[in-house]
Amino acid sequence: MKKLSLLIAVLAFSFNTAQAKEWKQIRIGVEGAYPPYSQTEADGSVTGFDIDIANALCDELKAKCTLVKQDWDGIIPALLARKYDAIIATMDITAERKKKVAFTNKYQQVPARFVATKDATFEATDAFMKGKKVGTQRATTMDLYISDNFPSAEIKRYGSFDEAFLDLKSGRLDYVIADSAAVVGGLLDKEGGDKFAFIGPKLTNPKWFGEGAGIAVRKQDKDLVEQLNAAIVAIRANGTYKQIQDKYFTFDIYGDE
Repeated sequence: MKKLSLLIAVLAFSFNTAQAKEWKQIRIGVEGAYPPYSQTEADGSVTGFDIDIANALCDELKAKCTLVKQDWDGIIPALLARKYDAIIATMDITAERKKKVAFTNKYQQVPARFVATKDATFEATDAFMKGKKVGTQRATTMDLYISDNFPSAEIKRYGSFDEAFLDLKSGRLDYVIADSAAVVGGLLDKEGGDKFAFIGPKLTNPKWFGEGAGIAVRKQDKDLVEQLNAAIVAIRANGTYKQIQDKYFTFDIYGDE
């Protein structure tokens, strides 16, 4: 009887192993409107940190990858509709998103910050923020944070942070709240960015900002999650991750281990 049980266990393990899909072709959803993570160039190509990370992971997996541009608003629905197999778009791992998709371990973690003109004042109270015009990208963790904490503010939601930064520059907004690296790449390092500065504290509370940014995958594709997790570990160990990071940032973007 013991021999029969052992045989059944071995056969079950072999069957499950054989069933694990080896992903050699992966379609990856990217945004293309969130520098320095991703941006669309004049020729239509997409560049940025997320793009380089996607390509490095594909190289590590020896997989042929196709990048698919998708507006942020529809980025999870398009994954679920099988338009692509994974999302690499600086998506924070949150409890709410986990209800819809599976995530890899994080591949980066950067605090959110408010940004305003250098002469602006700021208090992190709803009373102070009453009537203040605050811009953010809709359906992001920053959107959730500002909605929960400053309901009296006049919240302006945009399809991309680039649009919000333009309105901040033109005086139509008092503040923008965004990922701090995106503020640097999309505003502070651009022409005219010297008129603006971070204001208020670094924002990292997991209740709103999750566990860092991970790669979103359909829940049934657990084998893809495992393979991507192994590839993230590999590119961090072999120096590829740091090479990519140093191309875009002057600080450690991965965050705490």
